[in-house]
Amino acid sequence: MSRTRTVDVAIIGGGTAGMAARAAAAEVGASTLLIESGPWGTTCARVGCMPSKLLIAAGEAAAVIRRAPMFGVEAGEPQVDGPAVMARLRRERDRFVGSVLDTLAKLGPEDRLEGRARFVGPGSLAVEGAGRIEARAAVIATGSRSTVPPAFRDLGGALLTNETVFELADLPVSLAVIGAGPLGIELAQAFARLGVRVTVFDTGRAVAGAKDRETGAVARELIGREVTLRLGVETQAQAVPGGVEIGWRGEGSGSGRETFARVLVAAGRAPNLDGLGLDAAGLALDENGIPRFDRGTMRCGESAIFLAGDVDGDHPVLHEAADEGWIAGANAGRFPDGIEAVPRGPAFAITYTDPEVATVGPPLPALEEGGAVIGRADLSGSGRAIAMGRAAGLIKLAAERDSGRLLGGEIVGPGAEHLGHLLAWAVSLDLDAGALLNLPFYHPTLEESLR
Repeated sequence: MSRTRTVDVAIIGGGTAGMAARAAAAEVGASTLLIESGPWGTTCARVGCMPSKLLIAAGEAAAVIRRAPMFGVEAGEPQVDGPAVMARLRRERDRFVGSVLDTLAKLGPEDRLEGRARFVGPGSLAVEGAGRIEARAAVIATGSRSTVPPAFRDLGGALLTNETVFELADLPVSLAVIGAGPLGIELAQAFARLGVRVTVFDTGRAVAGAKDRETGAVARELIGREVTLRLGVETQAQAVPGGVEIGWRGEGSGSGRETFARVLVAAGRAPNLDGLGLDAAGLALDENGIPRFDRGTMRCGESAIFLAGDVDGDHPVLHEAADEGWIAGANAGRFPDGIEAVPRGPAFAITYTDPEVATVGPPLPALEEGGAVIGRADLSGSGRAIAMGRAAGLIKLAAERDSGRLLGGEIVGPGAEHLGHLLAWAVSLDLDAGALLNLPFYHPTLEESLR
């Protein structure tokens, strides 16, 4: 006989957004149940931000050695031990995952449940192997998964995604990366710095999330010094002895064929909504099959169901997932009373290439078309960047024409992860350009370039 359990808030998904939602709902006094069908531990810790940054750090170590002669320091060509690189990556990755698991272990068995959940009604869930859950409100925080275009699905063991690439025992001899977005380009450059022959293919021209024409061109030029970029191309793939043959054709990159030992597909992610029974939940879906929701409250229509994290397809980065989880969980915990819309900060993303790329606010082309004033600074003249041997890059900021209020910008250059934070904070605080100029800037620093 199946068991029925009643809770105030059921949270489907135990990642960053789900954990934040559970904590927020509990803080407002609601009873909660965290339900997870896959491995516990966040996408960031297991297969996302943290293992990728560990690989990037290894690549940066090799790059620093190669740059040393410009400072009069002779170190020779770095000797890369591929198995050691990957072993350290997994060792440190497992520590990050372990920290997440330690947090989850503090929850009692009555607060979390393993199993695949699906809606059987607006307030009812069936959990595979665990019976039925009746909840006053629910939070969908099931995250997203890698998508593999049909052309690459039959490559067998040569196919890699972010969910498998970090399990490599050694560095591949060569690697084709499909997708020049943040994840693809980060891993491409890291592998290239570690001695792997890497080529990146993309149907578009954008690299590393830079959408502005000028900053995009700078990103392509600087990153292209270390990684072969074939942009604006259509690709085909077939397994051949020793790897995969990639064929490409495009206006900007011509056509050709090349064989690689492995192919890393980083062509986008899809929300994990399959099998959730959204029809039974009574939710209205958009053209992409994602429940329609209010970004301020994370509530789906007039229902008792809330979205949080990568599953909503809005801004798939960790800080947004955590914020959305907190908003959704608090509102679900108070439901049906006390639903609050929370003001959201500007869109903010960082790509950890060298140079780094940071974007804040709406896309620059849209701001420019809307009449914003655009300011620019060429980082080749930065004293601090010159001293570091990294004098290249571009900063573009946007402000309202009449008020001077800062709206956002794009930064390609050394220290962009830090400059991006300063800009995001300034936009969040509604500072105008004059107020930012009046803040102290030390000399010599990269921050001076914001002036």
